[in-house]
Parts: sequence; C-alpha cells; structure tokens
Amino acid sequence: MDLPGRTIVTYCVSRENQAMNRIAKPLVLAVIILGTAAAATRAIPAKQNSGAPQAKPERARIAFSQPLPPMKGENLRAVLVEVNYGPGESSLPHTHPCPVIGYVLEGALRTQVKGEPEAVYNAGESFYEPPNGIHLVSANAGKKDSAKLLAIFVCDTNANLSSPVPASKSSGVN
Repeated sequence: MDLPGRTIVTYCVSRENQAMNRIAKPLVLAVIILGTAAAATRAIPAKQNSGAPQAKPERARIAFSQPLPPMKGENLRAVLVEVNYGPGESSLPHTHPCPVIGYVLEGALRTQVKGEPEAVYNAGESFYEPPNGIHLVSANAGKKDSAKLLAIFVCDTNANLSSPVPASKSSGVN
C-alpha cells in the first residue's frame, strides 16, 4: 500500500499460531489504547504558569472509548496511520474496510461520513468511523495551519486500508 506523506505502523497476528492469538488479541488492543494515550499526551498543550499552584497532570486518561463491531480475529491487526493535511487540503471520497478511530494531533479536521452530519475535530479530540462508511469529507478545517491526524485501524483482513469511492456512490449527503 502506498500512502505518500503517511507513517504506518502495523502489528499482525498470524493465523498459523493459534495459541499466540489468545495472547496477541489483548496485546493488539493494548497497543491501540497505549498508542492513543501516547498521542493524547503529546497533543495536550502545556498550560501557562499563572503563579498559582497547579494540580499534577493526569498520567493517563481515557481519550476515547468505542465498542467495535464483531470481528473474526484470525488475522487481527492494528495499523496506525499518520495523515498530514496542508492548509486547505482534503482527500477525495473514500471508504475503509475496518473500523477507524481518529485522533487529531494538530490543527483541526473537518470530516463527514455519508448519512452523518459534518463535524470539525480539534487537536486532542477523537472520533469513530464505522467500517465501509463512505467518507464524503476528510479535510483540513484550517486555511493557514496544517492538520495532523492519527488514524487507528483495527482490521481482521489484509484488504487495502483505503479505497476510492465512485462518484455515483459518493453523491448526496444522506
């Protein structure tokens, strides 16, 4: 898969080693949670010193929680994709075969899945995209600053992570 300007980290669980799958499935979920927490920690801006004593920052917090659809789990893998949008940039309509949790690292992201209202997510915010949803809008909400998104795919197939959507399927908002 060629995704220019994207950083991809993949963890795969092989079908051949079923005993390892019992250990690896929780490990994959832990990697997702820890990766999201690490990204959240990196994206939280430092607070200005007002001279008053400040409470100790949380070491860990739940940034987002979402039940996932049923999956076979035989080829379960987590893929973290860093997506960078320059000022005003966007992606063409597309779809993903896997559920995706998005975490905005920098800037603001404008997004819409067909049938859902358009939304803007700012640095430090998370969102969920169901598998096979048609992503009508995926764009930098800013005209002057870049936006950076960490897309966390939870897949049980080896399909392409993103596929273009023909114009006939992407027309119309609902």
